[in-house]
Amino acid sequence: MSRNPEASVEINASLDVVWRVMLDTASYAEWNPFVVRADCAEPRVGEPIVLHVRWANGKGTRSPERISVLEAPSTQDDGTTRATLAYVFEGWPAKLGLVRGTRFQRLTQPPGGPTTYETVEEFTGPMVKYAGPGRVAEGFRRHAQALKERAESLTT
Repeated sequence: MSRNPEASVEINASLDVVWRVMLDTASYAEWNPFVVRADCAEPRVGEPIVLHVRWANGKGTRSPERISVLEAPSTQDDGTTRATLAYVFEGWPAKLGLVRGTRFQRLTQPPGGPTTYETVEEFTGPMVKYAGPGRVAEGFRRHAQALKERAESLTT
């Protein structure tokens, strides 16, 4: 089992549509089975975001985070469009130096192709194995699939 949980999925929607769904934190309850609520005044670097997570067993937890990267969609010289959202875990385990984590969510879309969504939590610290990287990975897979379904449903 990896200490850095990850998931990815190809989405048949434009990167701009997927990006809008990702930043519409007020609507997470409508489609996201993993992050069932995200409290965030406005997605901006430096802003806090509190994630209300639901594990596969139905139990939940609250995860205080801070947005660290918000790279809006931009098209590269080769025509590929990319965007990145990342946030840093700020709960007590992080404050005590036991478990630190940064979750990256990256979007890539080649010209005329589907959007690829990739997410990874980069964990460090002596207590990472107790943070449940396996259950986080399972949640990321549910999140990715739901993001795909939501974005594709908004594509005409």
